Amino acid sequence: MDDRIERFRRMTEADPDNELGHYSLGKALLETGRAAEAVEPLRRAVELNPRNARAYHQLALALKGVGDLAAAREVLETGYRAASARGDRMPMNDMAALMRELGVEPPAVEAVAAAPAGGPPDASGQTAPATPDPHLLTCRRCGQTAPRMERRPFKGPLGEQVWASVCQTCWREWIPMGTKVINELRLDFAIPEHAGIYDQHMKEFLNLP
Repeated sequence: MDDRIERFRRMTEADPDNELGHYSLGKALLETGRAAEAVEPLRRAVELNPRNARAYHQLALALKGVGDLAAAREVLETGYRAASARGDRMPMNDMAALMRELGVEPPAVEAVAAAPAGGPPDASGQTAPATPDPHLLTCRRCGQTAPRMERRPFKGPLGEQVWASVCQTCWREWIPMGTKVINELRLDFAIPEHAGIYDQHMKEFLNLP
């Protein structure tokens, strides 16, 4: 783990705007009980991507670990709203549980999205329900409605999940980031464990469950 932490640290030093590097560094520090050191990289990860619900949760855990409960509650409220706006149920549940542990109830939030607009009236005068466009998706990473990629980026269930959940722009952003992960962590895809590490970083970057 110490080796991983140093590699993530070098990744953030080489690229201060590397959101995934800061998040991974903070998470690794937190996992080793170094909450005080984890706070800053996790704050930076949230600054770089305010939509990263997992980063809010990890940051709140780090703040709790150093005893700053007021700041932890504030981070959780902001993160909970951000997760709700994107429909990220798993981070919402994790943050709600931590909020209750800290003695507060999750804030009331609006519906994730308004009901889709209906189509033209039918013969009875009723508005026909809208049909979702199969060529569009709401991207899990950027939250924007965008055209679906023309084809799956790679085979298998994870490739299907990426194709169904991530826009072309965000997928292109992952490509150089993925190269950095491979190089910095010295991943060898002939080793199944290394392939799993790569997939986990990709899912965290793309905000996939």
